[in-house]
Order: sequence, then C-alpha cells, then structure tokens
Amino acid sequence: MIPVLLSVSVLILAIILDLIIGDPSPWRPWKRIYNLHPIVWLGQLTKKLETCFKTQNATIEKFNGIILALIVISVITIPTYIGIYYIHVLFGAIYGAIVYIIVALILFKLTICIKLETDGAVAVVKALEVADLVEAKKYAHFSRRDATDLSGPQISSAVIESMVENLTDFKLSPFIYYAIFGLPGAVAFRAINTLDGMVGYKDKEHINTGWFSANLDNIVNYIPARFTAVLMITSSAILGYDYKNAWKIAKRDHARVQSRNHGWQMAAIAGALHIQLEKPGKYTLGDPLEVITPDKILKSLKVRNVSIILCILMVMPIIVVIGLYLPWLWGLFL
Repeated sequence: MIPVLLSVSVLILAIILDLIIGDPSPWRPWKRIYNLHPIVWLGQLTKKLETCFKTQNATIEKFNGIILALIVISVITIPTYIGIYYIHVLFGAIYGAIVYIIVALILFKLTICIKLETDGAVAVVKALEVADLVEAKKYAHFSRRDATDLSGPQISSAVIESMVENLTDFKLSPFIYYAIFGLPGAVAFRAINTLDGMVGYKDKEHINTGWFSANLDNIVNYIPARFTAVLMITSSAILGYDYKNAWKIAKRDHARVQSRNHGWQMAAIAGALHIQLEKPGKYTLGDPLEVITPDKILKSLKVRNVSIILCILMVMPIIVVIGLYLPWLWGLFL
C-alpha cells in the first residue's frame, strides 16, 4: 500500500505545483530562466550529440540515430530508476519515503506543463479581443508556427491545435506512463518526446538521424493520442458541446495532417466547436460552421481541463493495481 500512497501523492502534488508556479516563460523577460529548464538542457544535449553522429552514409546515419535516441533516453531514465532504489537504501522506509516524494515531485513536474500553456492561451485571447495582432503573435512560440502573416482566426487556430496536441504530449501521456512505469516511465516518455521535437523531422538535416526518434514517439503516443481524443469527445459531452460532431470529424479528418497521432485530437476539437482549423498551405480540419473567435480558445481550454481530470480518475486504478502487485516496475522495493 505504501508504493500506492507515494505514487498518488507525487501525481497530485506535481499537478498542484505546476498549477501554482508553472514553468518559466519562453517569452521575455523570462527567456533566460526558461533556458535553464532541465528539459531544455535535454533538448540542447540532443542537438549537440546529433552533430557527432552526422555522416555522408545514410545507412550509418540512421543507425547513429538509434544510438542517439538510446543515449538521450538513458541519460535521464537510468539514473532516475537507480536513484529511486538507493533513496530507500540510504534513508530507510520513513525518511526514504519523504525524500522520494520530494525528488519524484520535482522530476515528475518537469514532465508536465499546464499553467504555462494556459497563461499563453489566455494572453492570446486578451490580445485578440482588442484586435492587437502584434501582441497575439508574441505567443506563437508554443504553437511552433511562424505567425508573421497569420490573421486573427489563424492565430486562434494555431493556439487551439497546439493546445490539443500538448494535451497528449505534456499531460495525458506522462500521466499514463507514470501510472504504468512510475517516475522512470514518465521521464523516459519526456525524453522520447523531446527527441522527436528536436530531431524528428523529415527535412534533409534530420531525415536520417531523427527517423528513429520520430517513429519511437509515434509508437509511445499511438494509444495515448487516441485515448486523448476519446476523453476530449467525452469532455465535450459533459460541457454541452457537439460531441457527436466531434466523433464524426475525428474519424473523417484525422488523417489529413502529417502526424499519425495528433490529427485525432485536432479534428475532434474542430468538430466539437463547429470550427475549421487551418495550417495555411498544409491542411484544414472540420467544417467552418462557426467563426473561430477568441472564445473558442477558452472553450478548448475547458475541454482540455475536463480531459485532464478524467484521465487522472482513470489512471488511479492502474496505480493501485501496479502499486500493490508490481511496484518494482516503478523502481520501488518497499
């Protein structure tokens, strides 16, 4: 029972910690502090290692991509697993439990991001409500899209798309892998997702060294992404949005985007809110039954928040079962 209590405590406290302090903003004046974030360091490590594995031979470069991914994942996952074990060896049951909660709380917090995204989305809403496109474009960072020539509705679309993508990457997937594999599982997922974000592209520079990272991210997010879409549709029903249309559009449009996973969430939110999401020159999702106004961003936030709550409730039984019968999966040997 002790592993169950420890794991549940870390999950809840990490979410509370994020909601209170969040993450340093990538926008000025906090960008320098943001650059000190350990996950940012992991991304920088990935980029530096990638240059060491570059070669003119495509086959060798692809093999090097496997080595690159394994190194980055191991750098954070193996010390986490070993560290958890030795916390209890060094400090004993009682003090070890206290130290574990503190260490695990900090590390698990690094795998999730809720408040920063919320603050950015709300800032975009406020800017768009007064037609300040210059201000709204300042927050295009978390949508990873060049906002230079985007209109107000297109900025809203970018924010909504990013929000539902991140619902899987920075919330639900870490929860799921934490529930099954404990803290090592959550940090391993964050390493895989960071690898994909840094090198998992199909351009000339990354096509070989990043192929393994991209495919590995597709694999680990395959079930969580579809689970996210189901939770979003359920949340839409709870909130009184058009959940039937969300399911219809998700089935119809999910394959229009390049990502094998994120199309499900983006299409589902488009259907639920009766809007058409667009990445200019790339794709459109949903039908333009209603205009994408700033309040659609706020409605997307509500869907996101209810989905988070539903996911937490659904992973709790998994934590209980594994904590009672397979705590070694988490690195806990109490």
